[in-house]
Formats: sequence, C-alpha cells, structure tokens
Amino acid sequence: MDEMNDPLLSGHRIIRRFDYNARYKRTIGFRRVFSLKKCIVLLIVLCIGSIILFSQYISNTPFTSLMLHKNKRPEPNIRCSVINRPRMPQNHDHKSETRLRSDPKVLVFVETIYSKVGRDIAELLVYNRIKYKVEVFGKSLPVLTNLDKGRYGIIVFEDFNAYLQMDKWNRDLLDKYCREYMVSVIGFINPSEETLVGAQLKGFPLFIHTNLRLKDATLNAASQILRLTRPGETVWGPLPGDDWTIFQLNHSTYEPLEWAHRNEEYHPGQGMIKTPLTTVVEDHGHYDNIQRVIFGSGLKFWLHRLIFLDSLSYLSHGQLSLSLERLILVDIDDIFVGEVGMRLKPNDVKDLIAVQSRIQSMVPGFKFNLGFSGKYFHHGDPEEDKGDDLLLENTDKFMWFSHMWNHIQPHLYENLTLLTEDMMLNKNFAKEKGIPIDSGYSVSPHHSGVYPVHELLYTAWKKVWNIRVTSTEEYPHLRPARLRRGFIHRDIMVLPRQTCGLFTHTMLIERYPGGRDKLDESIQGGELFQTIVYNPINIFMTHMSNYGNDRLALYTFESVIKFLQCWTNIKLRTVPPLQLAETYFKNYPDEVDPVWGNPCGDSRHKKIWSNTKSCDSLPSFLVIGPQKTGTTALYTFLSLHPAITSNIPSRETFEEIQFFNGNNYYKGLDWYMGFFPVESNSTSIYFEKSATYFDGDLVPKRVHALLPSAKLVTILISPAKRAYSWYQHTKAHGDLIANNYSFHQVITASDTAPKPLRDLRNRCLNPGKYSQHLERWLSYFPPQQLHIINGDTLKSNPIEVMEEIQKFLKISPAFNYTAHLRFDPNKGFFCQIINGDKTKCLGKNKGRQYPPMEERSLKLLQRYYLSHNTALVKLLKRIGIRNIPEWLKDDLSDTPT
Repeated sequence: MDEMNDPLLSGHRIIRRFDYNARYKRTIGFRRVFSLKKCIVLLIVLCIGSIILFSQYISNTPFTSLMLHKNKRPEPNIRCSVINRPRMPQNHDHKSETRLRSDPKVLVFVETIYSKVGRDIAELLVYNRIKYKVEVFGKSLPVLTNLDKGRYGIIVFEDFNAYLQMDKWNRDLLDKYCREYMVSVIGFINPSEETLVGAQLKGFPLFIHTNLRLKDATLNAASQILRLTRPGETVWGPLPGDDWTIFQLNHSTYEPLEWAHRNEEYHPGQGMIKTPLTTVVEDHGHYDNIQRVIFGSGLKFWLHRLIFLDSLSYLSHGQLSLSLERLILVDIDDIFVGEVGMRLKPNDVKDLIAVQSRIQSMVPGFKFNLGFSGKYFHHGDPEEDKGDDLLLENTDKFMWFSHMWNHIQPHLYENLTLLTEDMMLNKNFAKEKGIPIDSGYSVSPHHSGVYPVHELLYTAWKKVWNIRVTSTEEYPHLRPARLRRGFIHRDIMVLPRQTCGLFTHTMLIERYPGGRDKLDESIQGGELFQTIVYNPINIFMTHMSNYGNDRLALYTFESVIKFLQCWTNIKLRTVPPLQLAETYFKNYPDEVDPVWGNPCGDSRHKKIWSNTKSCDSLPSFLVIGPQKTGTTALYTFLSLHPAITSNIPSRETFEEIQFFNGNNYYKGLDWYMGFFPVESNSTSIYFEKSATYFDGDLVPKRVHALLPSAKLVTILISPAKRAYSWYQHTKAHGDLIANNYSFHQVITASDTAPKPLRDLRNRCLNPGKYSQHLERWLSYFPPQQLHIINGDTLKSNPIEVMEEIQKFLKISPAFNYTAHLRFDPNKGFFCQIINGDKTKCLGKNKGRQYPPMEERSLKLLQRYYLSHNTALVKLLKRIGIRNIPEWLKDDLSDTPT
C-alpha cells in the first residue's frame, strides 16, 4: 500500500516530522550553548597568553628593577665565626736564620705538558710571579746544582706516585739534593681507576684510601704552615670531585693540615660521631730528614690553592712568601652615562654611601672612584636626575677621575685639537660642579688608545689633565687575566686592571649568567676571590648600572671582602691612584719598559686601534746583524729587488732604524710604523736592517712580541776577524780609546780598566759569542724562521747567497742578480751594475784595508772563542745545517792547545 494513502502510516509520518523538528531545535540550542562556552574558553586562553607575553616583555625592560626586583636585591650573607677574632702576628713570615743554598725557584715535575694538575700548578705560579721550571718526568733528572748552589728551592710532583716509583739511582740523587740543600717536596695524589683501601705509600709509614667523596673541609689551626690562609672556619658542603684521597698517619713525622668528612647519607645504627679524615698532610721530615706536604686532591678545590701557596712559603723558609698586604681600588666608570630607567636614583646613591662606610670599617681608606663624562649629567628621568644631584652633593665622599666629555673612544680622534677640546669640556664641567680635578688619574672609554697606544691620547692627557696614571685590562691581552701587566709610556704609568664579573648589562641578580649561585661561587673562593689573593695591587672596573637596579656591585664587593677576612690573613687598603702606581712599579721594576705587541693579532685590539693604521706597515723580515759582517752590503743587494722594499732612512741612524734595542723603542709603535708607509696597490714586502739587534738581550723578546711571524737573517764570519774589524771601524771614526790603545790592549783589558776601555772591549768581543746570541733568538723563534748566511760566501759569491735568500723568503719569480752585480777589482767586492757597464759600490768607508792582525791577538781570540765556536757547531747541526763554514773549521783547527 502506498504510504501516502495509509492513515496509519500518515500519522506515523506526522509523528516522525514532529520528532525531527524537536531534535533539530535541541541541536540548534546545544550548538548555541557550545559556541558560547567555546568563546568564553578561548577568551580565557587569550587573556592568559597576553598576561604571559606581557610578563615576558616587562621582564626584559629596565622597569623590572622598579616593579619586580625592588624587594629581591641580594644582601651579603657571609657568615664567619672568626671574622672578628685577633689577626695573625705581622712577623709570621716563615723566614728562618738558616743559611739557604738554593735559589727561590720551583721545579715542577709533570707527566705530560698537557696534564691538568701540572697546568694548574704552572698557572698559579705565574699568577703569583713565582719563578719555576716545568720538567716532563723522564729517565733522568735535570741539573739540580750550579757550582755550590741549588737551582731549586722546592720540588713539586703533580703526581706523587711518580716520586714514589722513581728508580733507586734517581731517587737517591734527588733525596741527597733535598737533604744537602734543605729542599722540600710537595706532591699531589692523582686519581686512578683502582680504588685503594689502606694501601701503604711505598717507603713511608703512611696509608691511603682513594676515590672518596668528601664534604665539610676544615684546617688545622695549630699548623705552622698556614700564613696566608686563616684557619677556624669550615667550608660546608660537598667538595669538588669524587676521587679524593685521605691519609692514615702511622708516624709522629706526620701532621694533618686539612680534614674533611665522608659525603654519605646518614643511616640509623651508624652512630652520630664522624671521624674527620686527613686530606692534606705535612711530613715534618723526622722519618728521613726531608720535609713534604702531600695533597689528597688537586687544585680544583680553592682552599688547596691557598694551602699550596702557604706550603711554598713555609718549605722555602720564607723565600717564596707572598706579602699579606693588598691594595684595592674600585672604579665606577661612566657614573653619569646610562639609559633612562637604568641610572642611579637617590636611594641608590644613599646605599652607595652606606655600603662604602661599611667597607671602610674593613678596608682602611676605602672610597669608590667615580669616573665622569659630563655631557651625560642630568640625562635621566626626574628621579634619576635627583640621583645625579645627590652624587654632587657628596663629592667629598668619593674619589673622582675623568673620562671623555662625550664618551667617544679616543682612538677615533685623528686631530689633537679636537681631542683636547673634548677633554677641556669635561674639565670645565668638573670645575663648575666642584668635582676634584687633581687626581692625576684617568681611564679611557673602553680602554681605547691606552693599549694599543694612540699617541694623541697620551699627549692630550698630559696637556689637559696632567695625567700620570691610567689603567687597562688590555695589556698585553685581556686573557688570560693572570698575565696582565703594567708599563710606563711617556711618563704615564699604566696599571693592569681587573674585571670582577660585572658588566654594563649586569643589573639584575636573576639575569646574572648562571644566577646568584655563579656569582657567589666567584666571591666565595672563586675567580674574584682569587684575583685579590694573587694580585698585591687590584684595580677593578665596574659600571654605574652595577650600582642601581639590584646593586650587584655593592653586594659583590662587600661579600668578597668579608670572605677574604674570614679565610685569609690579607690586609686590604685603598690609596689614591698615584700612590697605587708608585707602589706597583716599586714592586715590579721589570715592568717599567713596555713590550709592544702586534695589534693585528688580537681582535679586541684591532677594534680600539686607529683606522688609519695598518699591519701592512710592518716588516716581513729583519736583517739582525751582527755588526761588521757584511750587513750593509746585504741591505744594498736586497734593495735592488723589485719585490722587496726597505724602510725609509732615519735622519740619525741612516738605513738602520735601531728600534728594538735602544731608546727608539720607547717612542712607540706609531713611530716605528712611520718608517714603512703603505703604498696603494703595492705587492712588495718590507724589511729592515739593524746590525745591533743580533746581540741585544731584550731584542728577541721584543721582536717576537711585535713580529712573531717575521723571518730573520743573520750573517756570521770569524768572530776574531769581526772583533778586529770593529776595532778598526771605531778607530777610523776617531774614537779616542781606539786611537790610544792597541787592539791587543783593548781585548786584554781587565775588569778594573777604565769604563770606556771596557766598553770598547765588550763591543769587540761580545757580539762574537754567536751560539749564545742565537740560542736567545731560538728561544722565541723556530729554526724555520732563521736564515744564517756565511759572510765569506756573501763577499765572494753574493749571487749564490741572494738566490738562497729568495728561496728562504719564498719570493717568486726570482730576481736575476747576475745581471745586476759584478765584482769590482778596485774595491775587492761585488758592486751594483749601472748604465750597462759601470758599477756603483758602497761608500769609501766600506771595504777599507786594515793592517793585518797581530798573531798573538789572533791566537788569544781563537782560544777565547773556542767554547763558543764549539757550541756553535752543535747548534748548527741541531737546527739542520750540516755544511759547517770554512772559517769556523779554521778557527777550531788553528786553536792552540
């Protein structure tokens, strides 16, 4: 039946339609409710996301110091029970009345030059300017004595087991040396894969347990070794590493120097009493008459570094003692330079003064040293400008020094007038605001112009401010910090500056790299603490931003000074910069003379070096002499080469600059580079010839510092003939001594002879000690950078010599000297060919004929140079020269027995 005509089906159809409509309406309603809920949830998610994004945004703005961190500034939390106890007596310096027969130098035995403990030891010795020698442990010992004196006052073994396992011959030899010269031993027990329990050290009544984890180190307050280190407190917490060795003592010769405890969880039934374990032991020498200190771990634990220094002092009978006096100066660079929102407000200034007062109770004379660039005064918001005003209301509470008026780096100035005008603006600002202008100290923005030296800066400093002291972290390089040194240039004393881990962006403790734990690690035994311990004179660089916001500099210095008082007997003081500099160079007179480095070898130096300067204005090779061997002839021949260019002649010394060996060196790098002007599109290489370089004591070091890749050319002839030639040269130039004394009288002059006579004797004899001078050069340069010319061959066959030197210099294509040099029978040597068939020879002073040398003088000189010539043969063979010059063979064969 048709559904449409069936009443039953028709009613069912109506019901189905009604049911469908009801379901449709319910679905629509449900969807509307669901859509509304969905919108609400989405809105909530968007709000939460916005809040998170906004939080992240404001956390990256200066306003966080005001909004989020004002109650989270770190406060010093150094708790020390001994800080107010009596200090050590001043005369506790380990010095004894014993007559010592050894030098104050440390011999360090290492397994390899790359071993970690050995490097740590060497770095610590360098930092404290203690002389030392590193020796890779081998089958034989180095020479330990020099005549009747020992060469070393302390022997250090980075691996004490190497000392224990020495063969009997070497061990007996070393022990005999130690007993006879009162030399002591310091050793470190190195970790090993095998864990030892109760193992006896070979030959000693001493037992060890190895590979332990320890905690809570403390010192033996009764030990006579401790001098720099102050006992009484405990280093709480786990000690670095899980490979510690502890000692069990079985003889009265041993005394604990440091204790610690097992770093283990407490278990019921084990008992509450824990026996302290000996981690560093002193051997008084009662067992075998040799004193020792043995460490159960290396120097990664900061307290061991202090104990090591004290052990050196005690065991050397005070020869290697460090002063307990420390001078400290904290510079605040750019006190007015900073963006709005990061500058000092009145409360920051008040806290600066308050913390300074607290530090003064621990450090006599302490004052923060404020640097200023006047242009940026009152460049903050109203509250920050009030901070500037409050600083000036308290000018007498601080020390002050000048920056630049506009904070521009001085090396960007190429005009002295503009530079001095900038400085005068800053000086006038200081006068107007009542800031002292007579400190004699200044710091250049970003250390620009101090080193590498920008001569205009030094000139302007002297002219405007009468500056006598500055400081930089760039000499000779920023890193490693332990090698920073001072120097004096143009009567301005340049002191090494230290960093404390705070930079211009270091404003908030939560943003400090590594967080507060990392900063506290530096303060409590780490880098900052050790910097002050190792440096008798400390100048720290900080910035204005370190004193606002979370005031991290105040926290840092107050904390580290308290920690120093807790763990050391160091006495800190602050003095004005001029007094600081005078003290520094009194302590380190060897640092008065600068050593000019190559700015192009340091990316930081290139950034603060004038754009008008170029490393192309430096020579590629040097002819170093010695005098009277043919250097002028070689200079002439080299100058003929189209690809080789010599320096511009000097008005005083003609073709020789004589930079590295005399007063010219103090004129600075700019002066030297002025002799090598850069020519556009030139492909030639520069060289210079100064024959006095060869035997200059400081010359190899200076040359290597500036020209480490330079090649060196030297000419050698018979040293006896060279001495005679020099005498005749001075005589021909009217020297009174040479004209009043015979050659034989000169070379036989005694040390009691008049000084002018002794000086001439030395200039005749000393340069001829070829092996001695070459060894000095080879201590800085590899043999591959040294070319030795036989002076006799240069005279007889210069074309051959010039071909060899072109190969050495790797110049291609080679220059054909055959067409440019010809032997001149009238002069007796080769000369330059000009105009086809004519020759141009050296001046009349060259090639001069002298009377023959007396036979007795020749024999005396051959005997005098015998040992030096013998050493020269060995040196030539060692560096790969097999063809021994005929003059050298003759001098050795003709030497009387």
